Amino acid sequence: MNLDDAARLMDQLGNPTRLRIVRLLVRAGEQGRAVGDIQRSLDVPASTLSHHLSHLRGAGLVRQEREGTVLRCFVDFALIAGLVAFLTAECCTDVGDAAVTRRAAG
Repeated sequence: MNLDDAARLMDQLGNPTRLRIVRLLVRAGEQGRAVGDIQRSLDVPASTLSHHLSHLRGAGLVRQEREGTVLRCFVDFALIAGLVAFLTAECCTDVGDAAVTRRAAG
């Protein structure tokens, strides 16, 4: 994942309603959740939910599948894992430099 892709995903997750949707779908696991369940759980109007799901689908964070009359949503776990990996990839790489700087200043 590159910086631009991560920023685009973070932009979509920066909305509280979208973040709530993604967290709800993460909790649902691989079975996903029906749109109606998401709407009831979050207590948002259908039009609002549709708007936010559209943004999440556009970013690739969520996909939908029709099962008869039910529209089910799934989070893209690989994409979420890639974002987390990107954010933490350089964890603690400057720790040695900071320790050297503190010793030199002290």
